[in-house]
Amino acid sequence: MSKPFNRILLTGAAGGLGQILREALQAHAHIVRSSDIGAMTPSRGEHDEVMPCNLADKAGVAALCKDVDAIVHLGGVSVERPFEEILQANICGMFHVYEAARQHGIKRVVFASSNHVTGFYPQDVELDVHALRRPDGYYGLSKAYGEDMATFYFHRYGIETVSLRIGSSFPEPRNRRMLSTWLSYGDLEHLVARALLADKVEHTVVYGVSANRDLWWSNRHAAHLGYAPQDSSELFRAKIERLPAPATDEPGSQLQGGPFTAAGPFD
Repeated sequence: MSKPFNRILLTGAAGGLGQILREALQAHAHIVRSSDIGAMTPSRGEHDEVMPCNLADKAGVAALCKDVDAIVHLGGVSVERPFEEILQANICGMFHVYEAARQHGIKRVVFASSNHVTGFYPQDVELDVHALRRPDGYYGLSKAYGEDMATFYFHRYGIETVSLRIGSSFPEPRNRRMLSTWLSYGDLEHLVARALLADKVEHTVVYGVSANRDLWWSNRHAAHLGYAPQDSSELFRAKIERLPAPATDEPGSQLQGGPFTAAGPFD
């Protein structure tokens, strides 16, 4: 059966979302090459490759991208940490991925950005992707840098990117904040598919969020992707609202970035 891509590279394949997408991406490529520095399950056959790689290793990333048609880039530090830890994986690693894409002629990247790029906005403000960024920590700063890197590599080299400002992707929401930010695994798979397959995306930024009732983010500027979420956090509202409400003076309780806005300093 013909598929849109021969080989897709998935970085961050050992993480929670990487494990979900490792299998889902097989619908779009004859071969999925999975990479991480963490432990991964072994290769599952000729259509499933495993290539460990540290994103801080420029030559290693260049080799990782050989014979690849598209990249789904989830790799890096995924929580707020000291800047020195963020630097190598999220900033140097991002550069190495785009340089490898340029060298190998790869023209489509799907980048796992984050809602923490705009985490310092109040929760009662609706944003679209044209709102000024307000990163809520070193992690959010690294994702803002990644979005700028994607813009630069499109205008300079014609590499198209869809940056996914992922909300909170778990089997179900875990707290009140996630009633607004939740992204189901099914909607995540659909969003990544549209990011890979949509025509002429240039550099498109889209919030990765399901069709929740109380949304903080609008994707009106990313309608050309054809992303149509099917799930909603409403199914879990009663369960979540039985949990104790956070104190109004709890750090980050009124901000979209939640506890990330108060993490650190790390000195």
